Amino acid sequence: MKKIRLFVAAVLMAGVLASCGENRQTEKVQEPLSESEAETDTSGGKNGGTIENGSEETGGGTSENDSAETGYEQEDTEMKMQVQAGNDTFTATLEENVAVDALAEMMKEGPVTISMSDYAGFEKVGSLGRSLPSSNRQTTTYTGDIVLYNNSQIVIFYGSNSWSYTRLGRIDDLTGWEEALGSGDITVTFSLQ
Repeated sequence: MKKIRLFVAAVLMAGVLASCGENRQTEKVQEPLSESEAETDTSGGKNGGTIENGSEETGGGTSENDSAETGYEQEDTEMKMQVQAGNDTFTATLEENVAVDALAEMMKEGPVTISMSDYAGFEKVGSLGRSLPSSNRQTTTYTGDIVLYNNSQIVIFYGSNSWSYTRLGRIDDLTGWEEALGSGDITVTFSLQ
């Protein structure tokens, strides 16, 4: 029994000594990619890649500080959409999800025009005419948000609501947004930029 205790103590002591010697954290330095390497990089990019300490990225790509530290800037991969509400046109930045992919495929065939009705004094809603895949989750929306409701309804907001939606995008500049939507029914056309 005494031999077992001595063995366990020796193993524990060795572990403590080993961890003391490795107390420093090493950091891998990534060299900037050439243009041809950047085009073929499959590391995951903006969403879903890993950072050097092995944890998942949770933000939206590199920050200004990251660009300064690495010596190069990450290519902007945001997809944009034009939203024509009545006679006014706005630009929206699209989300990255399967619903947006399906909507983008529809818009590649041509602009998608929807007759939208006012609902509850904070949103316009209209039928897309077909179902899209969804990834609904409880969401609080704000002025300028564009969401998918019930797989086939596009909803654009000029107020706020909390419900289960799939986010599609957001209007970049809200100047004139509420005025363009007005208080009644409206025709809205969505097209890829």
